[in-house]
Amino acid sequence: MAARDALTRNQLCVLERLEISTGPLSAYTLLDQLREQGFRAPLQVYRALDTLIKGGFVHRLESLNAFVACAEPHDHRHGHGHDMTAFAICDKCGQVVEMSDHEVGEQLAHWIGSTGFVAKKAVIEFRGTCANCRAEAA
Repeated sequence: MAARDALTRNQLCVLERLEISTGPLSAYTLLDQLREQGFRAPLQVYRALDTLIKGGFVHRLESLNAFVACAEPHDHRHGHGHDMTAFAICDKCGQVVEMSDHEVGEQLAHWIGSTGFVAKKAVIEFRGTCANCRAEAA
């Protein structure tokens, strides 16, 4: 996994934009927001995102086709694993909460492994309503 100081200028721009965002961003939204930093083509954003995902800095939310900064970036010394990550996504406000549990990840890996299937990664997305939106509706 790459260290933050090894990231390119474009990768840092994308990562910093995701870190200050209040919600997930699509690649095209990132492109629009980064035009002043010299971004001109979607490929610039997608290349940066690809490296950031592989480095454990960013997650892709499959159901939204959008990206969020990792809540607990990979620490190459202590190891924050990204083999099993779950997200709670509020359909009303767009809030995303990242959850990662080593024990749950191991249990799921054992369960899926018992079928003979070899998984590379797992991303679990829960869609619903967050506590704040539920409270506002009450």
